[in-house]
Amino acid sequence: MLVHTKRGTPDATRAPLILGIESSCDETAAAVVRGGRHILSSVVHSQAEMHARHGGVIPELAGRSHLQKILPVMDAALHEARVAPEDIDAVAVTTRPGLIGSLLVGLSAAKSWAWVHEKPLVPVHHIEAHIWAATMEHEAPSWPCIALVVSGGHSSIYRCDSPLAFVELARTKDDAAGEAFDKVAHILGLSYPGGPSVSKLAAQGDPRAHDFPRHRNKDGSLGFSFSGIKTAVLYKVRGKSQGGPLPLPEEIPDRAGLAASFEQAVCDVLVEQTLEAARREALDTVLVAGGVACNRRLREQMAREAARRGVRALFPSPSYCTDNAAMIAGHGAPLFLAGRVAGLGLDAQAS
Repeated sequence: MLVHTKRGTPDATRAPLILGIESSCDETAAAVVRGGRHILSSVVHSQAEMHARHGGVIPELAGRSHLQKILPVMDAALHEARVAPEDIDAVAVTTRPGLIGSLLVGLSAAKSWAWVHEKPLVPVHHIEAHIWAATMEHEAPSWPCIALVVSGGHSSIYRCDSPLAFVELARTKDDAAGEAFDKVAHILGLSYPGGPSVSKLAAQGDPRAHDFPRHRNKDGSLGFSFSGIKTAVLYKVRGKSQGGPLPLPEEIPDRAGLAASFEQAVCDVLVEQTLEAARREALDTVLVAGGVACNRRLREQMAREAARRGVRALFPSPSYCTDNAAMIAGHGAPLFLAGRVAGLGLDAQAS
């Protein structure tokens, strides 16, 4: 166990044992991780079924659910890891970005726990933790490297100079890729969340059935835009009748082909732009993280194209692509060892 003083002076010769807490959106999660990589427990309470009834995340309902579940989830993570509070070296918690009400629930729980047990508090950036998640199950990558973070709220490319230094190179100018999946799922009459339902239907279709647009910035700079492809799917579904309600799912011709062609177009852009960033930065490792990193077509295409260009592509396991606390506890380790701890006045930031 890492030895520290009452408020956390880390012994860098030992691997810290970190309790992580994540509540940025609609997953209530806690985990215990040793040394940033060895996952002793990871407990997630998903709200997906509750929000599916509304077709998307309702912030007020998310916050209420976090309040009900945060303490049982934390207790379960400690129990599953078979550690006592005194064994923990620090508490890492997501402080940004996310839904402010949801963030505050996790942060309040982390502050209380840290105060009661006299443990240091480590603020963690949700997106940077997603990037760290792509390294946790692999031999540590050589830094610097490129990271693609692609989810329901984010689609960005980063240059990662170290586990503590991230520079955004490009982002989406409108919808995130995961948001586009959700909207196309709605258009096609599929269930929420859209990523898994679109991917399941796409497996039955021809990805070349429809020629959807692939956005590229006219000035040659890196970046994403997914609103155009979402609109193109809508126009295809509505056909000549562009007004009024959407047709019933069974009335949509070639739904599987539409899903497959949409998915292929999104993956083409994500892979092309990410590997172009690696080429421009002269880097040979790409990390792919975030909920959309679960997508089978994206994983296969990125791995294939990266290998063809002599680039190593690393993904987390699907369970660590979506929001979880193992990535928070994991990234909390290098932050803790670097002395990036905070007092009880720490606040959350939505963006």
